[in-house]
Amino acid sequence: MSKGLSVHNANVSYGQRQIVHDLSLPTLPHGSLTALIGPNGAGKSTLLRAVAGLEKMQGVVRLGDLDLSAMSVAERAHRVTYMPQNLPPGLSLSVMESVIAALRVANVQGFPLSSEACLREAFEALQRIGIAHLADQLLSTLSGGQRQLVSLAQLIARRPQVMLLDEPTSALDLNYQLKVMDCVRGLVREHNLIAMVVLHDINLAARFADHIAVLRQGRLYASGLADEVLNPALFAEVYGVQVRIERCSQQSLQVLADRAV
Repeated sequence: MSKGLSVHNANVSYGQRQIVHDLSLPTLPHGSLTALIGPNGAGKSTLLRAVAGLEKMQGVVRLGDLDLSAMSVAERAHRVTYMPQNLPPGLSLSVMESVIAALRVANVQGFPLSSEACLREAFEALQRIGIAHLADQLLSTLSGGQRQLVSLAQLIARRPQVMLLDEPTSALDLNYQLKVMDCVRGLVREHNLIAMVVLHDINLAARFADHIAVLRQGRLYASGLADEVLNPALFAEVYGVQVRIERCSQQSLQVLADRAV
C-alpha cells in the first residue's frame, strides 16, 4: 500500500447545512504525520470523522488500492482507528479493562487475541504513553486529560494502519502534550503508519507534523510543509490575527500571535 491515504471530493452535510465542501487532500504517505489546522468551525473534526466512516460523506477515501468509502464502518475500523476529543467516563470499567475491550473489538491483526496477549498488549500501550500507574483506576475517577490518554492507549493498542486523532492534546498539560506527540510520531515512524491529527496548537503542529493541511470554511486552503504553508498572510486571512513567524535557538518554527485584526 505504497500510495498511502487519499481523500477525493469529500462533501459532508448536517441536514441542510454543508460543513465540508468538495475537499480533496494530497495523498498522505505511509510513515507520515499530517496536522489538520484551521479556526473553529472550519470542518476539521467533521472531515476526520468522515474519513473514519462515522459521518455520511459523498466522495472517495482510499488506502492504497482499497476504497475505504465502499466499506462498512466495521471493515474500515480494522485499518483506520479514530480517537475522539472526549472519552466517555465508562462508570464500570477500569483503565486496563477499557483498553482490553478495545483490543477484543478490533481483533488486532485480523484474529482474536488470547486473554494473555490482550493483557500484554494493553499494558504495553499504557506503558508507552506513561500511564501504566492508572491501570486499575476506574474511568469515572479520571480527569478529562487522563481519559484522553486512555483513549490514545486504546487506539495504539489496536495497531491500525491509519490513526485519526481529534485534538489529542486539548486537555493535557505541557508535559503530556509533548509525550503524546512524541509517542504518535514515534509510532508512525516505527510501524510505517499514517496519522492525521487535528490540532489547535500551531506550534505543536509545526514541530511534529510532516505535512500541514489548513482548512477554512470547509475547504482546503493550503497544504504542504510547515515552512511552505505558515506565513503571516495565511494567519491574517484564515485566523484573523497578526503574527510573527520566527525560529528559536534550536531552529524550531515558532508562531507568535501579536493581535487580532
